[in-house]
Amino acid sequence: MAIVGEVSRKLIDSVEGVIVGKRAPVRLALVALFSEGHLLLEDVPGVAKTMLARALAKSLGCSFARVQCTPDLLPTDITGASVFNQKTQEFEFRPGPALNHILLADEINRATPRTQSALLECMAERQVTVDGITHVVPRPFMVLATQNPVEHEGTFPLPEAQLDRFLMRASLGYPSFQHENEMLVRLHHSHPIESVQRVVSVEELSAAQAEVREVFVHDAVREYLVKLVRETRRSGDLILGASPRASQCLYRTSQALAALDNRNFVLPDDVKWLSGPVLEHRVMLNPESRLRRKTAASVIRDIVQSVPAPVQKQES
Repeated sequence: MAIVGEVSRKLIDSVEGVIVGKRAPVRLALVALFSEGHLLLEDVPGVAKTMLARALAKSLGCSFARVQCTPDLLPTDITGASVFNQKTQEFEFRPGPALNHILLADEINRATPRTQSALLECMAERQVTVDGITHVVPRPFMVLATQNPVEHEGTFPLPEAQLDRFLMRASLGYPSFQHENEMLVRLHHSHPIESVQRVVSVEELSAAQAEVREVFVHDAVREYLVKLVRETRRSGDLILGASPRASQCLYRTSQALAALDNRNFVLPDDVKWLSGPVLEHRVMLNPESRLRRKTAASVIRDIVQSVPAPVQKQES
């Protein structure tokens, strides 16, 4: 896992020059990146959701575009549009932000459902269709989206179909006293994001993504993963369990996490650690469980604790 280790080291050093004391969310972002998936950053305002996405994007040698989602944003503002050229008397396609390697959709839940749906095709099929013509997005491709879960006025909650397109959902949380103090010291003269440079090329990132797919997954670990996902469909606390896409996502992210830790094989602990970020946004609580103040996170934790993990048999 030499390539993944080198690429991840460079990216972590670069991002942590801006984001202080958030190693776990940074690692999740890298897992999503190496798994060729999309990441939803959900947390309260002001905890550096957008800054994490910007720092990661600027650290990559990839094309980058940012869209500030508002209710008046149109689907063509994301996909691009055909514009009539007076000189040639023909329509010409003007690419939108979606035709970049990294797309940052800031405050995605402020966009209308019509505009949100414009992201579905590029997130799932890696292409956009405008005026009946299909345009393939570049590889690698990743959507980083942010949203504020505590503010509902003027927002449009993401439908389950679009939530399922996100490989993982992560949050940053408030910093500790020490880290918040260090943050103020770094901001004394200028913002650290201004000094972030590209540290990884497109070729290095593509090679790391290819290396992740070579990580070995034992049959017992794979079956354990499937049992966890299937248990969400049997849980009495849930009216919607995780989809088969969740199994695929948990499988691929487990490979990426193992590679990030310089291992060429997946451990059950990898699956456990990722079960929350991969599964929580894909399940739906029933009304009774909500009244009992249960959350998707607590239900997933209970499922992980109830399903026995495979253990290595000792040879006599």
